[in-house]
Amino acid sequence: MSNSKEENQRLRIESRLAQIGSQEEPVTGAVSFPIYQSTAFRHPKLGQSTGFDYARTKSPTRKVLEDAIAELESGDAGFACSSGMAALQTIFALFSQGDHLIVSLDLYGGTYRLLERIMSRFGVTATYVDTNNLDELEAHIKPNTKAILIETPTNPLMMITDLELVCSWAKKKGILSIVDNTLLTPFFQRPIELGADIVIHSATKYLGGHNDVLAGLIVTKGKELSEQMAFLHNSIGAVLNPQDSWLLMRGMKTLAIRMERHQANALAVASFLKSHPQVEAVYYPALPDHPGHDIQNKQSSGNSGIFSFKLKDARYVEPILRHIKLIAFAESLGGVESLMTYPAVQTHADIPEEIRRRIGVDDKLLRYSVGIEHVDDLIADLSRAIDLARQEIEENQPLTLG
Repeated sequence: MSNSKEENQRLRIESRLAQIGSQEEPVTGAVSFPIYQSTAFRHPKLGQSTGFDYARTKSPTRKVLEDAIAELESGDAGFACSSGMAALQTIFALFSQGDHLIVSLDLYGGTYRLLERIMSRFGVTATYVDTNNLDELEAHIKPNTKAILIETPTNPLMMITDLELVCSWAKKKGILSIVDNTLLTPFFQRPIELGADIVIHSATKYLGGHNDVLAGLIVTKGKELSEQMAFLHNSIGAVLNPQDSWLLMRGMKTLAIRMERHQANALAVASFLKSHPQVEAVYYPALPDHPGHDIQNKQSSGNSGIFSFKLKDARYVEPILRHIKLIAFAESLGGVESLMTYPAVQTHADIPEEIRRRIGVDDKLLRYSVGIEHVDDLIADLSRAIDLARQEIEENQPLTLG
């Protein structure tokens, strides 16, 4: 039989991650929880249920995952969705025509697109501000403001918000605080413990960790909010299927060791780039001169494996992306394989150029999701790509490599 919630909370998070689903199957004792592919479940008799009726409402494999993420994030209920954007849309369904949201200024482009091109059609509006600036928050809160949505660290500029401070402010104002914890995961940061009402993950990223499953997770705190979210989750129906629920649980079992390696590699590569003559700036909270370094250390136990860096010359971007070999030029982040993206034309293309440039997402910025490969190989690959780019630019002609 499974440990009680109280027993689990006495275990360190590494142990809880490794044991996800391993004690939940009492009949066979299967250490890897089974994939229950069924969409329908027999009723013992009229008026009775096994607790499972229809897979959209509740599924055995998905329930184990949902219980695990709720417990890891110190929440009361978890909800597994078919993607991170599906999770976000489910949360946004809490709001009605005329409602207003305050949202992090440096924001994932898909979230901006959902707010500005879809939610706006239903009368939900958003204002984008530096969520770590209480004066700005006070200046932009309205009588119809219902929630604040915070990314910390933000994607891609790694801006940090003091969660305890801002969530306390939100509670005083009577609005919900929603925190995107994708980049740090509950291994490094638990926003509900700092006062947040809702936590969201694009579980496709670090939680899954292997670039092989598309998923989103929601965690809520409080009985009433959890009941509201359960209703929306079932009614909207963008739920995670059993196979992907199992894949996500399998990925989460190794989260601790992966995040430790991601963090160590990212710090080494970021430090290398910081001293590189072709690099103008590196945005990574683990670096002592990052403006959010002290806040990050206060509220988190570690750092993500993702950072961004700005080149001195935009002409370097295309040849660098062409010459990296071990590092893949690909969208997404958080997998064991290293990926590099160009936010201005990929992840943040839907954000208007004037907004991108105002916050620093310009044509010189690259985002790097550092994987778990050997750090010396990663640095060598990146160093080689930059050197080849420099040669091309100096010679003003493409290199032909044998």
